[in-house]
Amino acid sequence: MSNDSINQMWEEFKKINPNAPKDYEAWAFGDSEEMADELAELVLDGIKTATASNYSLYGENESLPYVGLHNIILGGDGKAVAIVETTSVEIVPFDEVSEEHAYLEGEGDRTLKFWRDVHEDFCKKEFKGVNQEFHHKIPVVCERFKLLYKK
Repeated sequence: MSNDSINQMWEEFKKINPNAPKDYEAWAFGDSEEMADELAELVLDGIKTATASNYSLYGENESLPYVGLHNIILGGDGKAVAIVETTSVEIVPFDEVSEEHAYLEGEGDRTLKFWRDVHEDFCKKEFKGVNQEFHHKIPVVCERFKLLYKK
């Protein structure tokens, strides 16, 4: 991914963190500019410290997150806004995602009901694009992270 803001943020981060790893991922939350901005703002405010993704959609060339992974979070415009480090990764069935995880995601009223409603709709949209069906036992990658750096 070629993006000056990503490279610039990583270089700034490395200056104050000389032991930073060589590798990192850069990505935006969600499936729209608005969602990416909204969720990135929650990270910047220290509210969002977790995320979830659909395990079924990880391809052969896309690796799962792992503890210690550094991630550059992008806003809706594709520009780097923060660096987070993955602190835990757990794969669980959709209907076993915990209330704590839903709360840590920081979205809406932070309840498990809100999390399930929003993520079920999101997963159904994702599955439509690959001709798969949503069910409540789909595996979900529950990732927790800590904010390391922001502009």
